[in-house]
Amino acid sequence: METGEEFGPWLARQLKLAGKTQAELADELGLTRAAVSAWITGRSTPRPTVMADIAKALGTDLGTVHTRTTDTQAGLPVTWYHRPGYPDGGRELGNAAAFAFDADVQVLARETCQNSLDERLRENGRPVRVRYTLHELTGEHLDAFRDAIRWNDLFPHYQAVSELAAHQKVGRVVDAGVRDMYEKGRLVLLRIDDYNASGLIGDDYEDGKFAAVVRRQLESLKSGPSAGGSYGLGKATLWATSALGLVLINSTLSVPHEGRTERRLIGRLELPWRRVHGETFAGPAWFGRPDPDSKNGEVVRSWWADEETAARLHLTRDSDEPGTSFLIVGAHDVASLEGDGPDLDDQIVEEEGDEDTRDIKRMHTRLVQALGRDFWAAMTGGGGRLPLLEVSVRALRNDGEVVVEETKVDPSVEQPSRTRALRAFYEGTTVDRLTEAGQVAMRNVPLKLPVPGGAAGGTSGIHQAVLLVTEADGDKDRPINQVHSLRGNRMTVRKATVPRLPIGTNPFQAVLLAGAAAGDTAPFAEEAEQFLRAAEPPEHDRWGQTEELTLRWSPSAYRRIEGLTREVNNAVRELVARPKRTVREGGEALRKALTVKSRPKAKAPTGPVIPVLKNLDATIGAAGEWVIDAEVSIPRGDEIVPMVPVALMDVRSGGRPKLDWAELEGVEGCEVQEGVLRFTPGARRAVFRGVTDAGSHPVRTALTRLVVELRAGKGE
Repeated sequence: METGEEFGPWLARQLKLAGKTQAELADELGLTRAAVSAWITGRSTPRPTVMADIAKALGTDLGTVHTRTTDTQAGLPVTWYHRPGYPDGGRELGNAAAFAFDADVQVLARETCQNSLDERLRENGRPVRVRYTLHELTGEHLDAFRDAIRWNDLFPHYQAVSELAAHQKVGRVVDAGVRDMYEKGRLVLLRIDDYNASGLIGDDYEDGKFAAVVRRQLESLKSGPSAGGSYGLGKATLWATSALGLVLINSTLSVPHEGRTERRLIGRLELPWRRVHGETFAGPAWFGRPDPDSKNGEVVRSWWADEETAARLHLTRDSDEPGTSFLIVGAHDVASLEGDGPDLDDQIVEEEGDEDTRDIKRMHTRLVQALGRDFWAAMTGGGGRLPLLEVSVRALRNDGEVVVEETKVDPSVEQPSRTRALRAFYEGTTVDRLTEAGQVAMRNVPLKLPVPGGAAGGTSGIHQAVLLVTEADGDKDRPINQVHSLRGNRMTVRKATVPRLPIGTNPFQAVLLAGAAAGDTAPFAEEAEQFLRAAEPPEHDRWGQTEELTLRWSPSAYRRIEGLTREVNNAVRELVARPKRTVREGGEALRKALTVKSRPKAKAPTGPVIPVLKNLDATIGAAGEWVIDAEVSIPRGDEIVPMVPVALMDVRSGGRPKLDWAELEGVEGCEVQEGVLRFTPGARRAVFRGVTDAGSHPVRTALTRLVVELRAGKGE
C-alpha cells in the first residue's frame, strides 16, 4: 500500500481543514489531549483500532488515513479566492509583466523551455525532459472541464471584464477568448510538462520557488550560475498566452513539503480590476483550498490533490519524477492566427472540412520550429557528453484523439550544420582550417572582462570563447552566414550575420560558445557567464548595454562585448576566406583551354538613383546617447539623390518616436549639409557617423532599440 505524508503533519493539517482542535478530536475519540498531541509531534502513532475512529471523526474513509496521499474532503472545499480591491481606490488594469511579451507560442516556448533548463536536476547528469501538449476540448469534454474549474463561479468576473473591453486591452483579449469558447464550442489547452526538474518547492507564502512563480512578480530564484533567466518576467508568458488569463499548475517536488511530493495543485487567474455584484476586486485570483490561518479563512493555498482530481483538471503527470506541469487554459497564438506566410502553410497538411484542428496544427508546427531554432545546442550531445534537454510536441482532441503525433524535436534535423559543429567540438574532431566538405574549424576568441565595481579601462581576466565554423547544409540552414552565440545553458542568445564577407564565400554557419559553454577548462568561464548574463535584456535575445551591466561593472562595460563581436567577425572572415590560387595550380592551363569573349561594358543607368542603408553599427554613449556608424550602398547612376538620415525609437505598437541628432558628419563618400547627406559624384559607397541628442529620448536608451532610416527629400 502506498504511504504518503508522515502521520503527525498530515493529522495537524486535517484538523485545520476541518476546523477542529486537538482537544475536540480527543473528546470524540474518548482519549486524552496528550495522546493526540503525541501523534502530531511524532512521539507516537495511533493503534490500528483507533484509525477507524479517526477516519470517522474527520469524515473520510479508513484508506485515506492509512495512505495519507491526499487531504480529506472534510472542512473547506477547493474554491476561488479573488484579491479584494485596494481600499485606497487604486486599480491595476492587467499584469504589466505580461505586456513584456507577445501572445506568441514561439515566445512561450523560448521562455518556458529556458525555465525548465534552469531547473534541471544536475546531480544525476540526465537531461530535463519537456513535453508540450496541445489539447482541444469540445462537447461533453469541455463541459466536464468547466465544471472541474468551477466555471460558474468565474463567469460573473469574466462578464465584468468584458464590459471593460471597449476601453481596456486586457478586457478585449478576455472578451474575445470567452466569445470564441461559446461561439465555436471549443477550448484549447496547452500543457507544458517537465521531468527531472526541481518542481515548485517551498512554502506557499515564504521565500521559495513556489511563491516566486505563483504569488509574486519580477522575482527570479533560478538554480545555478549559468541560468538563463534573471528578471522574473518569463513566467508571465504563461498567462499572456491564455486568452482567459488562467493557468493551472501541478508540481511534483524534488524536496518534500509538508511530508509530500506528488500532486501539489494551485491555479492562478490574471484579470484586470473589476466590479462584481457591487464588490471590487484588484486583479488576480487563486484556485485552491482556503487557508484556515488566513484572515476569515478566505485566502487559498495549494492543496495535495488525489489522482481523480488531477485527471479532471487535465493535470495528470506521466510519472512521479520531479517537475511541474503548467496548463494554459484558452491558449491562443496571435502570430498563428494572423499567419506566417507560405513557408509555414506548406508544412501543414489540412484536410478539407477539418478547420477545427487548424489552430492547434499550426501551433504544433510553430512550437517545433521555435524549439529547434533556440534550443538545438541544449539538445545536442557527443563525446560522452549527454544533452541537457529533450523536447517533444503533440496535439490531441477530447482525451484520446490524436491530431498530430508526438514529435520529438531533433536538433540534427532542425539545425544540421550547427549540430555537426557542436558535436565535432565535443568529440575533439575540429580542424584549424576548412579544406574539405563536412569539416568544422575551431578558433579561440578573447573576451576581455572588465573589473567589477565601475573601474573603467581595467581588465579582470581574458576569457577564451570558442568559435566553430562549418559549411551550411540545405534549406534548413536559412538564413546562412550567421553566428549563433550561447553560454552555459546552451540556449541561443544572439543571432547575427557576419558583415563584409569576401566575395565568393561559400555559405557557412558559425557557433560561438562563451562562458560555461566553452568547456570546463576555459579560463574565467564563471566570470564570463556572470558578465554575459547581466548583458542580456528580458528577452534574452542579445548581449549589450543593460542597467545591471552598468551598475555591476561600468557604463562602458558593454564595449567589451563589441570587442568580442569584432574578434568573432574577423576570425570568421579569416576561416571562410578561399585560399588564393597561383598560376601553376591550374589557372594557366585552364586559360589556354578556354576561349573567352569579352562583353561590352554595361552602361550606367541614366537618371537619379536612391542610396540604400547597408550596414549599421550602434553603441550607447556615456550620456545615454546612440552613437552610430552607417555604411551606404550607392547604385550606378549619373545622379545620386540626397538623403536624410532619421533616427527612430523602436516600439511594440504605434508610431516610432523620432530622435534628434546632436552630431552628424560624413566620413567617406559624402558630406552633411543642414542635416542632408550629399554624396560624391561617382561614389559607390559612403559612410556617415551620427550621435543622437539624449535629451530627445522619451525612454532610457538602455531599455530601447534604435531604427535608422534614409529618407529622400526633406526626410518627412
